[in-house]
Amino acid sequence: MKLCLAVVLCLGSVWGQEQAAKRPQMPDIPDTEVVAVFDDGAKFTMGEFRNMLTVLPPEMQKRAVEDRPNFVKQWALMRKLAKLAETDKLEQQSPTKEMLEYNRTMVLMNAALTNALNHVNVESYEIVNYYNAHREEYRQIHLRAIYISFAKKLTEEQAREKGEKLLAEIRGGADFIKLVKENSDDETSRAKDGDFLTLREGDNIPDAMRSAVYQLKQGEVSDLVRQPNGFYIFRADEVGVRPLSEVRDEIFTKIKEARYREWLDKTNHDATVDFTNPAFSGTAPAASPAGTKSGSGN
Repeated sequence: MKLCLAVVLCLGSVWGQEQAAKRPQMPDIPDTEVVAVFDDGAKFTMGEFRNMLTVLPPEMQKRAVEDRPNFVKQWALMRKLAKLAETDKLEQQSPTKEMLEYNRTMVLMNAALTNALNHVNVESYEIVNYYNAHREEYRQIHLRAIYISFAKKLTEEQAREKGEKLLAEIRGGADFIKLVKENSDDETSRAKDGDFLTLREGDNIPDAMRSAVYQLKQGEVSDLVRQPNGFYIFRADEVGVRPLSEVRDEIFTKIKEARYREWLDKTNHDATVDFTNPAFSGTAPAASPAGTKSGSGN
């Protein structure tokens, strides 16, 4: 492991010195074409080179493409050192033996996880059924707002009194847009007649705002919503449901991930272990104090 690390560090240093100013394109060579032959006679094809690129970190991929001969030379050195280790049966000695077993298990585990996720199938009708059964999850509310600040001119109590007065006027039939233009301290939304945001399920907004506006029906106005520097009055201009075409990919991912988690939970449940030594698992009974005997009697 230390040898491989040293080679990789050396490789990074060499590549860093010889990095081309502009990344060259991969040559148009068939995967079956042999591009190199190692000193033991093993052939290295273009397809093997391309496949190896997929497991390298992004920066190393870039460097391997920029200087392909140097990468293959370094790979030849790594192969030779690995074969020397095998000749000396180092793979059978600790800690190399355990490192190989651990890394092999990790690679295979990740391959199994990826394979399981890739094989989760979701039919189109399942997406439609989920959408119809969970339409509330895709509810959206377009809001307009009046903002009364107590950060500068007004105290908090004065801002609250102003907000309550405006709220009474709105519920009495006053023109909301007109009151926005005359009273809102939010310059950005005021310039757009109070246009504030479209709230959707899962959006990251303050809880006080969510609870105040999410249940509004179209045309309804919220109570005052206090925020750190002011009060808001919200009006639900439009209340509806996001179209299926917009959320299809979200639903596909949600169903796929749920099935994957079910499979993983079952696999985890089936991976039982029988601990045969109580001392190892920490369930051994506490030792009796010195000078005492277990059991009863005088």
